[in-house]
Amino acid sequence: MKFRVIIEQDEDGVFTAECPALPGCISEGKTRVEALKNIEDAASGYLESLKKHNEPIPPSIEEELVEICV
Repeated sequence: MKFRVIIEQDEDGVFTAECPALPGCISEGKTRVEALKNIEDAASGYLESLKKHNEPIPPSIEEELVEICV
């Protein structure tokens, strides 16, 4: 499954990663790569918990990036 992840760097240089489709699923890392790995682990645990409690799994997403010249 694919989920959108938003990664931002804060004022201290720490990268924060969030998965909007999974409320409260947030992680961080010292690098973008570390933050991405950590959010993958967090999302995996989140989805396992949903399965365990017979909660619905949010649908996977498909998206494209479009470049607009201005």
